[in-house]
Amino acid sequence: MTAPLLVLDLDGTLLDTAPDLLGALNAVLAEERLPTVDRSALTTNFGQGARSLIVEGFRRAGAALAVERIDDLVARFIEIYAGRLASETVPFPGAVQALDRLQARGIRLAVCTNKRVHLAVPLLASLGLAHRFAAILGGDSLPVRKPHPDHLIGTVEAAGGLVGASVMVGDSDADIAAAKGAGIPVIGVSFGYTPEPIGALGPDAVIDHFDAIDEALAAISPAFADALA
Repeated sequence: MTAPLLVLDLDGTLLDTAPDLLGALNAVLAEERLPTVDRSALTTNFGQGARSLIVEGFRRAGAALAVERIDDLVARFIEIYAGRLASETVPFPGAVQALDRLQARGIRLAVCTNKRVHLAVPLLASLGLAHRFAAILGGDSLPVRKPHPDHLIGTVEAAGGLVGASVMVGDSDADIAAAKGAGIPVIGVSFGYTPEPIGALGPDAVIDHFDAIDEALAAISPAFADALA
């Protein structure tokens, strides 16, 4: 019998990557001789990618941003960010302990993130987590990315799992939409980077802390209920 598979989003779900994303953005802004920004000003942008962060950083500085410069600024952001992937990034409270509990019950793990795979894998490796996952797919691993369901389905397949025995965990509308499109139950986390309450997006369950994930999994998936019984 194929083991249940838990597929996790990365930024805003498994890891609080905001400090290092903010550090990279502020380095770009400083190079442009613009004022830096603090985390509270960008709470909902951290899960939207480098382009969103740069556009918002310029907007808050009241500076004009020529469209033809954005690609170069994104490339510079990625260059800086790649050099500080895990300087301040940490797993969310209870996340590692939850992975320990679930793996002890024979549940397999995978990551499906829109982060570029050449950033996602080294980041997880730097935190000593990469070896836990049967598959790690980034936003550039397939021709499509979340919210397209094939990104999630492709992750399940790469991990050797079954759609009918998988659950997604995420913090954004892209995560919820990908899971619903794939026919996979989805848990939303309330501590992520979404600009609206995660419950409003219609996940099958919402958790406020990873301590609650076991109960949520058992409630929404028979495969997980059996494994966690």
